[in-house]
Amino acid sequence: MLFNSFSFVGLVITTMFFYYIPRLSKYQITILIISSLLFYSWNSVSLVFLLLISAAVNILTSYFIGNRKKQAKLIACIGVSSNLLILAFFKYAGLISLTFFEESSITNFLITIPLPIGISFFTFQGISLVVDVYKENHFNNNEIESKSLLEHAKKTLFYISFFPQLVAGPIVKAHEFLPQIEQKKFKRINWEKSFREIVLGYFFKIVIADNLKDLTFWIAYPYFQGQDTYSLITMLFGYSCQIFADFAGYSLIAIGTSRLFGYNFKDNFNFPYISSSFKEFWKRWHISLSSFLQEYLYIPLGGNKKGKVRTYINLMITMILGGIWHGAAWSYSVWGAFHGLALAIERFFTRKTQKEQPLIIQIIKTFFVFSMVSFAWLLFKLPNFNHVIEYLNSILVNNNMKANIGLISSLIVYSTPIILYHLYFSFTSKYKSKTLHKFKFVFYSILIFLILTNRGIPGSFIYFQF
Repeated sequence: MLFNSFSFVGLVITTMFFYYIPRLSKYQITILIISSLLFYSWNSVSLVFLLLISAAVNILTSYFIGNRKKQAKLIACIGVSSNLLILAFFKYAGLISLTFFEESSITNFLITIPLPIGISFFTFQGISLVVDVYKENHFNNNEIESKSLLEHAKKTLFYISFFPQLVAGPIVKAHEFLPQIEQKKFKRINWEKSFREIVLGYFFKIVIADNLKDLTFWIAYPYFQGQDTYSLITMLFGYSCQIFADFAGYSLIAIGTSRLFGYNFKDNFNFPYISSSFKEFWKRWHISLSSFLQEYLYIPLGGNKKGKVRTYINLMITMILGGIWHGAAWSYSVWGAFHGLALAIERFFTRKTQKEQPLIIQIIKTFFVFSMVSFAWLLFKLPNFNHVIEYLNSILVNNNMKANIGLISSLIVYSTPIILYHLYFSFTSKYKSKTLHKFKFVFYSILIFLILTNRGIPGSFIYFQF
């Protein structure tokens, strides 16, 4: 079920109606679980069983970790391994078989295994639950022991399946979500913040991403070979704006919708394209994934506490695995390696104490980071690495072709709101403007008008494939 569909709007309204009926208040979790399973099974009923199996694994392991302290480490290892095996089988079996094994009936079978949407996200949340319970940093094992298995199962299934962020995040850690589970009141809804998040999210997706989608289509092989150099470069920047608008749009809708049910999640994007370093970029882009990888992978590997060489190795491992998490193609690992290498080089040459740099230097560095990030997104659009090389070669050799002014101007028009969005933040973060704040209702009125009049052809969210 797509967020940009009437069925989703109907589901949210219907769920809210029953959710906030006073006589049904004690069934709020159950109501959201039913809605979540309906949401996930909307296009494929059979795949909901995988979600239930994943939830069952995490229910049992997290419960027994709290009740069998002597075997807690072993049970936690089983829980994490089970989550990774489920993810590996459904997401990477085909890639592994094609890479390392000759063609056979087994290989052909592995290739045809369907990829359940959102498996990367709900698997990571399952790992978060198992690890958080084991670490005892945020959970009291006595509290878990005092619960019945049925009660624990209900809360865990709710955490794993909560539909606003089920299929594309943001990834919510267990210690951030479970403490919020309590009876919610209709009068406590933050309507203004939820409204702003949802409207901006739909604007990003429906007006920006869906229109750019049809313009960046020509990046696909072999169509890009017939495009001129200027169009090829502009399409890359357009795709950079598209992928931000698409994913940030989803996250905003997910966060705003969750808020309607009384659950507050952290921002997943914080104006990433104003970053003047790759380190800053990863603090602003897909924040829930960045923080997850840092907390559950980079730090357990030793982080930066075991010497410089080990720090660079840990950094590369984290980013390469973070890259391959995005998709079952080796190009994603190359994308992760690119960012890992950029972070390592930056860390090597950056001094711990730096004076504030002139504005022009910051602008140049910001443009450089944005350009490198944009070129790296090509690995998302063209999973076949050979096609990436051909695209870059076309940029060099197609400079004699006539520029496609219509395509270039359309890309600029639909990319401009993303640029202005980041520039607005840069301005208001340095210069407080009460005048601009007073006219925010005009801004959101314009967004609603554009959503109604300038929507692109509906398409699924880019991160659904992950």
